[in-house]
Amino acid sequence: MTQITERSSRVVPAEKTAEAAAPAPRAKKRDAFFDNAKYLAIVLVAVGHAWEPLRDGSRAVSALYVVVYAFHMPAFIIISGYFSRGFDFRPDRVRRLITGIAVPYILFEVAYSLFHRWAADDPSMPVSLLDPWYLTWFLLALFVWRMTAPIWRLVRHPVPLALAIAALASVSPDIGDDLDLQRVLQFLPFFVLGLRLKPEHFQLVRRREVRVLAVPVFAATVVFAYWAVSRMNMAWFFHRDSAQELAAPWWSGILMTFALFGCSLVLTACFFAWVPGRRMWFTALGAGTLCGYLLHGFLAQSASTWDWYDADWLHGPSAAVFVTLVAAVVVTLLCTPPVQRIFRFALEPEMAWAFKAEPVGRRGGS
Repeated sequence: MTQITERSSRVVPAEKTAEAAAPAPRAKKRDAFFDNAKYLAIVLVAVGHAWEPLRDGSRAVSALYVVVYAFHMPAFIIISGYFSRGFDFRPDRVRRLITGIAVPYILFEVAYSLFHRWAADDPSMPVSLLDPWYLTWFLLALFVWRMTAPIWRLVRHPVPLALAIAALASVSPDIGDDLDLQRVLQFLPFFVLGLRLKPEHFQLVRRREVRVLAVPVFAATVVFAYWAVSRMNMAWFFHRDSAQELAAPWWSGILMTFALFGCSLVLTACFFAWVPGRRMWFTALGAGTLCGYLLHGFLAQSASTWDWYDADWLHGPSAAVFVTLVAAVVVTLLCTPPVQRIFRFALEPEMAWAFKAEPVGRRGGS
């Protein structure tokens, strides 16, 4: 299409004038299903962190903890991949990648490191952007994954290829801790799967029969987890170590990569089956899940550092229910619009000063 500017002196056809005068298209409406899924997943993340100090005293809590860890991050990552399908290196998208992921990673990595230095009285804690600490690994991983999105759209059989890479990572202890590459590579298949999914795939798992079938599947998983929690190294579900680092034979890393991928997919499908597709009271909070994710970590670390769980009454069946409710309420508050506005400077910085102005004709182009 020919670009028309105020300096143009050519005669413009009437249909082109009408096209130029037409109102700009409205912003794409958010899908309530995905906002609901993101909110419910971040609640599970916070609840999982709240359960962690209770694991040693309760086999039931440990079983639920493992089940949640089997699918809550895979669900998040699949959604992240799904919404990265259109990513390319167009300037406006690269800019959003930098301001929405890279800059928050830098700010919160520094903030977490300094917080740990102060809270734990540990001046030796390094501030390193190459070794993500606690929750910030996800931002770094998402940055890397999204940068590779055009590659996965180009190659044949992307999901099997990503699984092969994850399996190789699981038997490669020399990868080390830099950039938390074990997690980046072992969680990669879920992101690539999200890139390949289409709306009809989500509709498929949201059918009534799938919702009904998800009940016995989840129940059986909890029973199995209760049996396995004392017989299996649960660190496999964190995807942060190689098989050798878990004192297992190298070939078990390959088997566990495929087994855990299948297990996580089944549980994630069950989770998506239960996510409501209509607008709920918490739907709007789905837009603030990154805020809730990054901020609740300070409270989780405070609980561990300052021994908030030392009270005797926090080590009974009722304590787990109480801790679950508190974690859900706190992370819900952290996802609310007022909190998002307060921390927008760190999570969605404008940074117009850092970027060249885009040519008028290229803004908002396809």
